[in-house]
Amino acid sequence: MVDNIKNEILNLKNKKNAIILAHFYVDDDIQDIADFVGDSLELSRKASLTDAEIIVFAGVHFMAETAKILSPHKRVLIPDINSGCPLADSMNINEFLKFKEKYPDYFVVNYVNSTAEIKAVSDLICTSSNAVALIKSLPKETKILFGPDKNLGSYVKSFVENEIVLWDGNCPVHENFSAEKLKLLKKQYPSVKVLAHPEANKDVLLKSDFIGSTSQILKFVENSDNKQFIIATEPGVIHKMKEIKPDNLYIPLPPITKHSQSICYNMKKHTIEKVYYSLKNEQHEIIMKDDLIEKAKIPITRMIDISLKLELIK
Repeated sequence: MVDNIKNEILNLKNKKNAIILAHFYVDDDIQDIADFVGDSLELSRKASLTDAEIIVFAGVHFMAETAKILSPHKRVLIPDINSGCPLADSMNINEFLKFKEKYPDYFVVNYVNSTAEIKAVSDLICTSSNAVALIKSLPKETKILFGPDKNLGSYVKSFVENEIVLWDGNCPVHENFSAEKLKLLKKQYPSVKVLAHPEANKDVLLKSDFIGSTSQILKFVENSDNKQFIIATEPGVIHKMKEIKPDNLYIPLPPITKHSQSICYNMKKHTIEKVYYSLKNEQHEIIMKDDLIEKAKIPITRMIDISLKLELIK
């Protein structure tokens, strides 16, 4: 059944000049059929460089918005329109504008995990892989408002001298990883390497061997001679790790309690069937006003320009 659907998707892609983007956290079946698998901004940039007329983005809503911002003349579809991001949604535009008013002279740096409305009132967008380098590139006297993820913001603060005021938001998945269970696992596997995303809580980060974006974590696995890894990010990324080095042991870090999240259920709302129907019926299109696209693109373009200058990307 799944193979039949995959074949139908391939036929539709060719017929409609479409591409499929899949974030590392979506189901394995979707990753296997995707043209590109990666982190959200990386996917949107790659899509913008293609001649595809339709983009099907299997990721949460802000990711599809970012793809539309960078490819305004392409049609962007999302398989499940209800796949929101609690972190991005925690930063309400009206509340953020009130927050911003309290700090009129501050430079606004927001994480790419934010809505288009938030991007449109930001000075600079960052990712988990470039946040430290981007803020280091700013003058030390630059005072910064950083959001929406306070864990990533705290991580950045540990590397720079700038005054940084943090928005009080977090990712429910990464916030709930258990430092106590990590401690027990490290005793059980003495040679294990702990790989954590900077959205994870501070207690987990302090016990980690490597902290980086999902792509950076994958790169670490690829270049490491170690055979055992504890993964402190959404466990969907383990599918790609097993492709790179199938003989390694990958242990997803458990949540604080049995009933806490360690899986991004919004990412898992996408299924191979929903990808098929989204492409077949061209449904769940991301529609944005031109002025919002133009305003939101400014801080993203600024990030890309600085990243190219710093040789963080090519």
